[in-house]
Amino acid sequence: MKAARAQHLLSCVSSLHCRNQHWKKSTGPRFLRYTSTFRHTTYQGGIYLAGFLKFPGTTKERPWVFALLIIPMAVLSNGVISGGLSFLLSKQGVDMARSASIISLLNLPQTIYFLWSPVTDFWIRRRTWLMLAATAAAIGLVIVFQIRSLASPTAVSLLFLSACFAQLVVASCGGIMGSLRSEAVRRRASTFYQGGSLAFGAAGIYVVATLAERMNLGHLGWVIAAMIALPSLVALAAPKQDVLTAETAGEVFKRIGREFRGTFFCWKALPYTLVVLFPMGSGAAIGLLPGLATDYHVSGQQVAWMNGLAGSALTALGALAANLIPIRVRASVGYILVCLINELTLAVLWLGSLRPSTYFIGATLYLFTIGTCYAMFTAVVLEFLGDSGKSGSARYSIINSMGNVPVVYMIAVDGIGYGRWGTRGLPAIDAVVGFLGGSLLLAYFLRQKDPAPAAIAPAASVG
Repeated sequence: MKAARAQHLLSCVSSLHCRNQHWKKSTGPRFLRYTSTFRHTTYQGGIYLAGFLKFPGTTKERPWVFALLIIPMAVLSNGVISGGLSFLLSKQGVDMARSASIISLLNLPQTIYFLWSPVTDFWIRRRTWLMLAATAAAIGLVIVFQIRSLASPTAVSLLFLSACFAQLVVASCGGIMGSLRSEAVRRRASTFYQGGSLAFGAAGIYVVATLAERMNLGHLGWVIAAMIALPSLVALAAPKQDVLTAETAGEVFKRIGREFRGTFFCWKALPYTLVVLFPMGSGAAIGLLPGLATDYHVSGQQVAWMNGLAGSALTALGALAANLIPIRVRASVGYILVCLINELTLAVLWLGSLRPSTYFIGATLYLFTIGTCYAMFTAVVLEFLGDSGKSGSARYSIINSMGNVPVVYMIAVDGIGYGRWGTRGLPAIDAVVGFLGGSLLLAYFLRQKDPAPAAIAPAASVG
């Protein structure tokens, strides 16, 4: 269900801090705040202090690159595990119950990857971790596809390990995106990140389903491994951050503690936590809509198209459409507004007549707007995160993993709606619960007069 964050003038900032104590900083939901007796102005994406000190602008931060950096995870997790694996298992005669249990297990790393993701904050740059993790995942996949049965304990164990490596790609992307200073660049990076994840995940499903009929499993493994490993080389074009080596271990852990307290253990973290955990825009209905199709007299082939390749394209386009939301609109507010629109699209299925046109219109609107929700969710995660600092990947992973919670409980809620009120009950309960939750949070955020800053001042990070 659910991604992925320029070199800082660290020495100059440290010098100003040590000599004059002009800078005061804090990480957290409001990003990194700096107060100084120096005049600062924004010019061409950079920040000038007293007209002399310029931080590098955003022109070299390349937000589009995140659409490609997330490919290794998109292909493996979305394309293979959540998409093509069930097809491959069925070709090997594995029954659906066994396939479902395997796929459920292999999706677990997407929820618990915050347990090992902090490793990407240490020792080497985050972009190096990204390339190593993608390569390790690709190697594991090659070995798996040489095994006779994909349902064997050895194959499932190696796939699980590959999925764990793939999640390090997500953590690395999050840490790199968190180091981007401009809110405009962060917002664009979020849209490209989610758009790339959705588009290349669909491409992975298509490749698996198409080539599985034309080549043996071993050769297919090499093709998919190339799709995972080669795109990770784009990380060489990712924004570059400094690696700090002057700090002692004690100083590093003290700084990490300050960053965690600034992000999670403050009152301003509470509304952001609620945004992440509330039901609106969860996308829980995505996997449930095909089950309603027959009630709207939609054929199986039409469902395969609407909720397959065409649906993935709609969701990816919706993610890219988030670029149209003005930067002056805070990510949290923009996200909630888009979620409310998304919940309203379910009213088409709830109140419309049970015929194919109703399903096509409702599903099209829902899938497109949920893509926008996903992109804005990543922007909210970055707003919650603040600056990456030393622990950006770990904090990003924790926040991002929390976003899976509403998906889980809303699937259960939608199931209750269907069980009690039938076909219309599922979209109805999703729309009502999501709209009410989103409205409450929107009322809170609209009362906040001090918007998030438009630029992120430099801080030490590892990219």
